[in-house]
Amino acid sequence: MSHRTPPSAPLVDGLDLDITRIVDEPVVVEQLLDLNAKEILELGCGRATNTRAIAQAGRDRRLLALEVDETQHAINVEIDDLPNVQFALGGAEQIPVADASYDVVFLFKSLHHVPVASMPAAMAEIARVLRPGGFAYISEPLFRGAFNECLRLFHDESGVRRQAFLAITSAVACASLNSVSQTFFLTPIVFADFAEFEQLVIGTTHSHHMLSDEVFAQVRERFATYQRADGVRFEQPIRVDLLQKPS
Repeated sequence: MSHRTPPSAPLVDGLDLDITRIVDEPVVVEQLLDLNAKEILELGCGRATNTRAIAQAGRDRRLLALEVDETQHAINVEIDDLPNVQFALGGAEQIPVADASYDVVFLFKSLHHVPVASMPAAMAEIARVLRPGGFAYISEPLFRGAFNECLRLFHDESGVRRQAFLAITSAVACASLNSVSQTFFLTPIVFADFAEFEQLVIGTTHSHHMLSDEVFAQVRERFATYQRADGVRFEQPIRVDLLQKPS
C-alpha cells in the first residue's frame, strides 16, 4: 500500500512501514502537485531525468534546474530539446535566485547529498526562495531493501539520510515550512547487468567511490544474487515530504 499522513500527524522516517505500492516517481509528482503555469526550481537535478518528465508534462511550466556537479552540469547544458528548462550551477545551501521567486522547489533524492552541517541552511534557503503558499517536494530514499544492501558495502548512507530527515523535521518544528503530507512508495531501479550498475552507481561523478579489489568483488557478488535473464530490478522505498511555505 501507499502511505499518506495527515498534516497534523508527527513526521515519520518510514523505515518501519510496510510499503507495497510500486510506482514511478513522476506519477507521484503529478498526483501531489498542480505544476501548470508554475515557476519551478529543482535542486540537484543530476541526469535531468525528473527534470525532463516535469518539463514535458502539462503546460506552461518553467524550470530552473541546478546541479553542483560540474561534470554532470556540462552534460546537461547540451540538452537542446527542453526549451522551458534552464540549467545552472548551484547548491541547495546557497541558492542563486531572488527571495520568493518560485512556486515549487523539488529535491529528488538529493537532500542527503548536502553536507550535514549545511542541511539547516539548505532548508532555510528553500523557504526563502518559495513564494508564500509555495510547495517544497523533498523525496528521500529509505536506507533499506536489496538495492541498499549492495550500496552499503561501499557507501553507507544511513547516517546522512537520517540527518536529512532531521533537517526536514527541524524546518517544520520552527514553522519555516509546514508539513502538508508524507507519501511512501516503492520505485523501480533497473540495471541490465553489473557493468551498468558500476557505471551509474559506483562510477557516478557526484561522488568518488574508491573500492578496493576485495570490496569490489563483494559488491559484484552481492549484485549477482539479484541477476535475472532480463537484468536486475530493485524496488527502492521512497519517502516524499510535501511542505508548504506559510502564506
